Amino acid sequence: MTARYAVYYAPRRGSPLWDKASAWLGRDAYDGRPLQRPDLPGLEGLDLDALTSDPRGYGFHATLKAPFELAEGSDEAELIAFASDFAARRRAFEAEIEAGAIGSFQAFRLKDPCQDMDDLHAACVREFDAFRAPISDLDLARRRRAGLSPTEDERLVRWGYPYIFEDFRFHMTLTGSLRDPSLSERMHAALSAWFRDEAGRHRFDGVAIFKQADRASPFVIIARADFA
Repeated sequence: MTARYAVYYAPRRGSPLWDKASAWLGRDAYDGRPLQRPDLPGLEGLDLDALTSDPRGYGFHATLKAPFELAEGSDEAELIAFASDFAARRRAFEAEIEAGAIGSFQAFRLKDPCQDMDDLHAACVREFDAFRAPISDLDLARRRRAGLSPTEDERLVRWGYPYIFEDFRFHMTLTGSLRDPSLSERMHAALSAWFRDEAGRHRFDGVAIFKQADRASPFVIIARADFA
């Protein structure tokens, strides 16, 4: 199977947000280590391994450019070098974050709109696209099963992912889909308490290159490039 890469935002290794979110998910994506999940009040009796399975596989992150296979003629070292150059041309910025719902998921999200984040996302989509192989027929069919609008479908073909630009919503996912409103409220209360000290002003100061060896493997961070 072919490896996939992604350009994500991930907090610095060893930062309180990174350590607590990775512990909650049960895995550190910087080195792949399994972690002991904290026992959070209010979540007794739940299968937390199942409820965090999807975000655990991806690692704690926010998508800036969705997973892609490398274009013919590109290699991993070139991608990492480009990420370093990209980051050197950008400056860190701050924005308020909070734990809350994104659709049926619990995640860290932006408290208010942030033009700096929108600009970072758009730049990643466009500037890293030279490294992306055309989306496969299999992935096209998989994405189209969600029922895309004409604009989303056009972007899927052109950029490899449908939910970009004005449809982008920054989020660092903490759970899988929670269809039961009472479960979602229960989870929100527990996570808001656990991450109380990490909510508020957050400094966004780099991008990370994640790699998935094959579709059955978890993503790991192979490089993090700091902004100037």
